[in-house]
Amino acid sequence: MKGLLYILTALAVFGLAFWAYRENYATQEVLSETQSLQRQIGSAQARLAVLKAEWAYLNRPDRLRELAEINFDRLGLLPLRPDQFGYVDEVGYPKPASESPLFDIDSAVDVSNTKDMQIP
Repeated sequence: MKGLLYILTALAVFGLAFWAYRENYATQEVLSETQSLQRQIGSAQARLAVLKAEWAYLNRPDRLRELAEINFDRLGLLPLRPDQFGYVDEVGYPKPASESPLFDIDSAVDVSNTKDMQIP
């Protein structure tokens, strides 16, 4: 009986060792994949920073003003004047939700059965 117990214990130890071995390599694979993704995220962030810098460089007001002057005839642009802007009180804001009812009570249907219920 002890021999069978020793064999089962040895098989359990071998099985757990094999499982731990496989889990170790699966974990290492996931870690290397995570590092690869982190590198990709870092390079994407670097590219994004470069694109933001290029966008800021291309949208300089003096450059845009010069382009507008060069292409004045083709674009038909006019210089901005202060009277072209509106006022805050001219903005059409949506009505607050409190003015419109949430439920239409006029078309409500009574579904309660209070005739059969006795209220103490």
